[in-house]
Amino acid sequence: MSRTLVVLVLTLLLPLPAPAKDKHKPLLPTDVLRAETVFVTIHPDVGEPLTDLNANRKAREAVEKALDKWGRFRLVQDSMTADLIFTVRTGSGQMVRPTVKDSPTDNRPVVIQPADNGNIRIGAQHGRPPDLNQPTPGLDTGPHMSTEVGASDDTLEVYRGRDEEPALDTSPVWRYSARNALRAPTVSAVEQFQKAITEAEKAANQKQGTQKP
Repeated sequence: MSRTLVVLVLTLLLPLPAPAKDKHKPLLPTDVLRAETVFVTIHPDVGEPLTDLNANRKAREAVEKALDKWGRFRLVQDSMTADLIFTVRTGSGQMVRPTVKDSPTDNRPVVIQPADNGNIRIGAQHGRPPDLNQPTPGLDTGPHMSTEVGASDDTLEVYRGRDEEPALDTSPVWRYSARNALRAPTVSAVEQFQKAITEAEKAANQKQGTQKP
């Protein structure tokens, strides 16, 4: 075997260098840092997996509890009064899965739930809020079977609230997707959002410091 061929074979066998991490990822905008109220809901486009019809409801409750424990925002039960809207969708490890759309299990029952910080959270809602996205004419809004194609991981998206157009018809200001990211008790998606807030505030403080005479 020639020396050139040996070198070529060894080159192909060597692992490729990992791409460098993006050091210039976008920071959260100022209006997100100033937000005070949040609303958490199941994404309207998501169905409940047949293996667990309560999966998205449990994810929503886990996110609400994690946000309440954080204490930065005040949870509200009306999307129209929320500065930020959090949407949850659970993954099943499969890109394609059978689901039940508009399941009654998505309804938010009346609950009185003590939080870890001593507060008491009261929630009540029937179905999903109608003002989050523009409904499709003639679309079946009752419970029905569907085949869902999308991300296999849990996903948390954050949208601006208090806008003239339906919030979910716009692009999210922040998004995180990972396996079991919405699972209690850690709820790593909320932890990542906390880190994003911290990084954005640190950058804003540094910018103000450099602008001082």
